[in-house]
Amino acid sequence: MSNDRYISPLSERYASREMQYIFSPDKKFRTWRRLWIALAETEKELGLNITDEQIEEMKSHADDINFEVAKEREKVVRHDVMSHVYAYGVQCPKAKGIIHLGATSCYVGDNTDIIIMAEALKLVRTKLVNVIAELAKFAEEQKNQPTLAFTHFQPAQPTTVGKRATLWMQEFEMDLEDLEYVLGSLKLLGSKGTTGTQASFLELFDGNQETIDKIDPMIAEKMGFKACYPVSGQTYSRKVDTRVLNVLAGIAASAHKFSNDIRLLQHLKEIEEPFEKTQIGSSAMAYKRNPMRSERIASLSRYVMIDALNPAITSATQWFERTLDDSANKRLSVPEGFLAIDGILDLCLNVVDGLVVYPKVIEKRLMSELPFMATENIMMDAVKAGGDRQELHERIRELSMEAGRNVKEKGLDNNLLELIAADPAFNLTLEDLQKTMKPEKYVGRASEQVDAYLKNVIRPLLEKNKEILGVKAEINV
Repeated sequence: MSNDRYISPLSERYASREMQYIFSPDKKFRTWRRLWIALAETEKELGLNITDEQIEEMKSHADDINFEVAKEREKVVRHDVMSHVYAYGVQCPKAKGIIHLGATSCYVGDNTDIIIMAEALKLVRTKLVNVIAELAKFAEEQKNQPTLAFTHFQPAQPTTVGKRATLWMQEFEMDLEDLEYVLGSLKLLGSKGTTGTQASFLELFDGNQETIDKIDPMIAEKMGFKACYPVSGQTYSRKVDTRVLNVLAGIAASAHKFSNDIRLLQHLKEIEEPFEKTQIGSSAMAYKRNPMRSERIASLSRYVMIDALNPAITSATQWFERTLDDSANKRLSVPEGFLAIDGILDLCLNVVDGLVVYPKVIEKRLMSELPFMATENIMMDAVKAGGDRQELHERIRELSMEAGRNVKEKGLDNNLLELIAADPAFNLTLEDLQKTMKPEKYVGRASEQVDAYLKNVIRPLLEKNKEILGVKAEINV
C-alpha cells in the first residue's frame, strides 16, 4: 500500500467492508452494465431490432469489467459514461451498436445512484435494528436498577438504568421509521432522455406513445423496483438525496445523544463502555480509561449531521432540467455520509454489547441525594404522627438548606435525616426515617414502562426484522 497519498479515514478506519463495497467502482460499473442489459431487453421486448445473441453477449461480460480500457478511453474522450460504453463494446462486438441505445448518461448514473443508496439504506437498517435489539437486552436486564436521574444535569427524581436505556432506544426506533419510509419511497429515474421528455424514444418507436409508456415500468421491474419517478429533468430530483441524508443525520443525532450520556455516566463511574485489557487510555496518564468509542461516535455523528447540508444546498441550486454542479458534491457527500453512519452504528453495537454497570457506585450516588427527594414522604409521615403540614414544610425547607450547605461548603455527607430526627417537630426517629430510604419507592413506574415499551413496541419490531438480527460490529477498536 502506498503511503504517499491521502487515504480517507472512513474507508481505512471506520466503515465496514460491506458498506465500502456498496460504494466501490466494481459495484457501480457492474450496476451500469445491469442497467444497459435491462434497457436492451426492454427495447427488444417492445419491438426494436435487438437479438438474443446480442443480449447474451452483454450478459456474458456483465461482471468482468475491463477497467483499464475504460480508463484509457476516458483520457481521450473525457467522458466516463461513453468510456464505459466503449469498453463494454470492446468486449461485446456484436452488441456494441445497441449498448446505451436511446439513453443519456443519467440513465446509468442516476439509476445506479438510487440502486446503491437503496442497498446502503438496507445495510444501515440492518445495523440500526441490531442496535435497538442490543439496547432492548440491556433495558430488560437493568429495568429494576434504581439510579439517580438528572434534569439540567442536576439531581432529579430517581429512574432506573433500564428506563434510561429506553430513551436512547426510542430515538433509534424513530430513526428506523424514517428510514423505512424513505427506503420504501425510492423510485428509479428510468430512461427519460436528456431533458426528461423521452424524445429519443419517440424517434426509436415511431411515435408510439403506448409503447413508450411501458419502458420505465419494465426497466424498474427488471432492476427490482416498483416504479420510476413519473416526471424528471435529465436527473432525478436532487431532493431525493436530501431525504436520504436527512435520515442518516437523524440516526447520527440519536447516536450522538446516546454517546454523550455514556461519556457523562463514565465520568460518574456508574457505567462504562468496553475497555480492552491492553488498551491505553492516555500516553501520559496510565490510569486513564477514556470513553474513546463514545467520543468517536460523537465525532463522526457531527460530521454526518453537517454533511446533510450538502444535498439540501445542491437540491436548492439546481437550474431548470439540470446543471452539473451537483456531480462532484454528490460523489463526496452521499458515499461519505453512508460510510460514516456505518462506522457509527458499528461503534454503537460494540458499546451497547459491552456496557459495564457498577451498581454500588450508582447506589452510593443515589443514596447521597435520596434524602432530599424523600422529603415529601417524610413530611406526610410526620403529619400522620401529629404534625402541622405548613409548619413542617417550612422546617424541612430550612433543614434541607442546612444539609445542602454541609455538603457543598464543608464537604460533609448529606446529614438531612439526622437533622430531621433531631427536630422534635417531626416526631420521627432516625430509624423511622431510614426505613423510607428505599430507592425502589421513588422510581415511579419506571420498570413497568420498560416492560410495556418492550412488549408493545420493540418486540414486534424485532420479530418483524428477525431475519437481520445477530449482526456483530466490525470496528477498529
